[in-house]
Amino acid sequence: MKLMRKAALLMAAVPAIVLITPVGSASAHGYVSSPASRSAQCARGDISVDLCGQAKYEPQSAEGVKGKKNCSGDNGAFAPLDNDSLPWKVTNTGQTLSLTWTFTARHATRDYEYFIGNTRVGYFSGNNQQPNNPTTHTINLGGFSGRQKLYAIWNISDTVNAFYSCIDLNISGGGGTTPPPTTTTTTTPPKPTTSTTTPPPAGGGTWAANTSYAVGQTVTYSGSTYRCRQAHTSLTGWEPPNVAALWEKI
Repeated sequence: MKLMRKAALLMAAVPAIVLITPVGSASAHGYVSSPASRSAQCARGDISVDLCGQAKYEPQSAEGVKGKKNCSGDNGAFAPLDNDSLPWKVTNTGQTLSLTWTFTARHATRDYEYFIGNTRVGYFSGNNQQPNNPTTHTINLGGFSGRQKLYAIWNISDTVNAFYSCIDLNISGGGGTTPPPTTTTTTTPPKPTTSTTTPPPAGGGTWAANTSYAVGQTVTYSGSTYRCRQAHTSLTGWEPPNVAALWEKI
């Protein structure tokens, strides 16, 4: 009888063990690891784990439907990432910035988008393929300075969802490949200076990467004409429709 009672007690204890098993990383996806996003800071202990919510365990899982402009993807378990009052570490940068995504599951990718406010400052197609791990992009921050919050969005191609990361930046006016326009060396108004706003000659003026462009210079891209807003040297990913801080459609 004693043996039977012990066996019954052991069997009754099994469900309790299952119930108290810690929550693991059931979802595995991706986040910006460098410079350290808010999720990355939580995971590595830069921010008190008591303030971070689920991000302290799963920095890669701030997932929500596409089209959000926040850090959590409206996922309640990651809501602390939207709290701007927490002591997030700030990355100092010039007007260009390289960001690296770390993936724990390489989902087929539609594209990557980077925003400051409602301005998209970077776009990269994923070609509906699995990304390399890690994956690094270089974006242009021309037109912005001081403390800014950058939204990094990884849009998945075969679901309605995306993954969200936020990076806190302090953007300086110098550095990078986009020096500020020199407007203080002339006493005449900019409008009479028409040489930089004249449309390109026929047969030329198509936008190309690794090319220096001056303020006011016009180019064509995908059948549309754009005017340069800031002097810079172009890079792949900085096509005129993708960087409103550098080009305006005319």
